[in-house]
Amino acid sequence: MAGDLDTAAADQVRADDRAHVFHSWSAQAHVDAIPIAGGSGSYFWDYEGKRYLDFSSQLVNLNIGHGHPKVVQAIQEQAARLATIAPALGSDVRGEAARMIAERAPGDLDRVFFTNGGADANEHAIRMARLQTGRPTVLSAYRSYHGATGGAIALTGDPRRWANESTGQSVAHFFGPYAYRSAFHSDSEEQESERALQHLRDVVQLQGPDTIAAIIQESVVGTNGILVPPPGYLQGVRELCDEYGILLIADEVMAGFGRCGEWFAIQHWDVVPDLITFAKGVNSGYVPLGGVILGPRTYERFADRPYPGGLTYSGHPLGCAAAVASMKAFEDEGILDNVRKLGETVVEPRLQQLKDKHASVGEVRGLGMFWAIELVKDRQTREPLVPFNASGEAAAPMGAFAAACKKEGLWPFTHMNRTHVVPPCTISEDELTAGLDIIDAALDVADQHTAG
Repeated sequence: MAGDLDTAAADQVRADDRAHVFHSWSAQAHVDAIPIAGGSGSYFWDYEGKRYLDFSSQLVNLNIGHGHPKVVQAIQEQAARLATIAPALGSDVRGEAARMIAERAPGDLDRVFFTNGGADANEHAIRMARLQTGRPTVLSAYRSYHGATGGAIALTGDPRRWANESTGQSVAHFFGPYAYRSAFHSDSEEQESERALQHLRDVVQLQGPDTIAAIIQESVVGTNGILVPPPGYLQGVRELCDEYGILLIADEVMAGFGRCGEWFAIQHWDVVPDLITFAKGVNSGYVPLGGVILGPRTYERFADRPYPGGLTYSGHPLGCAAAVASMKAFEDEGILDNVRKLGETVVEPRLQQLKDKHASVGEVRGLGMFWAIELVKDRQTREPLVPFNASGEAAAPMGAFAAACKKEGLWPFTHMNRTHVVPPCTISEDELTAGLDIIDAALDVADQHTAG
């Protein structure tokens, strides 16, 4: 429990971690991971008893919060009954999870191919699209993240791709809408939507429509800025895909399963993609699980010929049991309503107040429990608080902001020049207000690095 002191255990965790764990996205000699003892609801704590209000949902996946008793119980009961079974054999919880996911998906998407996470979900989605269309190329946006496996990192449009991109991947990138830093010199959301769609049409034409299997887009861009598409944009992408026989893949790995106040974020715009990829919030990462949701057109391509792909742990019973319990808890406890209500009545108005108060806040944007605060040195020029992809001393102002949050017991999610407000979807109004108060105070630190 929070408050229990066990310095010997903390020392052992730290020693084992430093001696034997190779960390992702890190310079290994500089890693000093905080030993974490436990978590419950919106909080987790270390072995010294310090609690952190989790405004990161870990990696924006802990939608149902830490230690939800119904999900924990479902995993325990499933482990005692049948801990694992091969994908070729029938599993009650796999079938139930697939049915429940399909019932919540838009349009006629009614079948689920289960994966172990989001990256391999995107790998299989683009494989399905290429096999269905007979075309090689996939278009994806800059300022996107689709995973770190070979194909998924090629789709990714941020600096994590640079050192990892494999050869032989037929991928082309385009600019998605981002009104605050418009690549199209737009002066309104409507203009941004129109110009971004024209740009995408130009890329399709220049790339060759008959070579393009799919366009993959995060329904709401996640790590790269929580960029909510302007009105008409996703509808326009759908129309463009239909015009040229291109499949639309909605990457809902981060934005789905309640994060934006709907089961899938794309439902905000009444758009039905050809494929949806998911992971993270489907069971809050209690057990790794992801997948691809597909409809009849894709299914029929493989009705009488084998799909050339599979995974040992596809539809793992523990992951599926957690997913079923999580979806039931979301409905029984009105969690989607909680996300919508608090997003509209607490987060949005409070972030607007922070924008008015702090010189370092250039823009706030988002929906549900999915918000970004973009920090700048100068509001007039919109110069970012830290340079693009900054590290070391150049990133110090964001480091100072994050340290101020942690000192007061809030664990933030920061990326480049932004901090994201992405707490568990189960957070209470009091907890949310307390976290925003801490961000308010920490922004005083960021303000010290502005032009005034």
